[in-house]
Amino acid sequence: MDNVGIVVDDLDAAVAFFVELGMVQEMKAQIEGLWADRTVGLDGVRSDIAMMRTPDGDGRLELVKYHAPATVGAEPENPPPNTLGLHRVMFTVDDIVDTVGRLRAHGAELLGEVARYEDSHLLCYLRGPDGIIVALAEQLG
Repeated sequence: MDNVGIVVDDLDAAVAFFVELGMVQEMKAQIEGLWADRTVGLDGVRSDIAMMRTPDGDGRLELVKYHAPATVGAEPENPPPNTLGLHRVMFTVDDIVDTVGRLRAHGAELLGEVARYEDSHLLCYLRGPDGIIVALAEQLG
């Protein structure tokens, strides 16, 4: 797998959120032209992207802000985690409580609570910028 792509409304806020999670911005670029239209199946594509990578270099996330055509909102605005086709991105963290606190400064809200899975992990789901659902996992022991 090369990357996971997420459409956002506020690219700078999304970049800051994922930097707080430990990701590194590899590049930022403007995307437009016939090749872009043909690739995504839309006419008149004009967008900005930020490519983020995990610190180990094994995972990448492409954040996309469309200027044209206009983005289409999801219905309902903040769908629950069991919505068909809904995506989430999971990150392993060293301290889940600290990470949740830092992400709250970027507008993140817990969907439920931090829960313990057996003697293995602490887990939670958060909703971040533009409704992005992020899961966190802290390995115990």
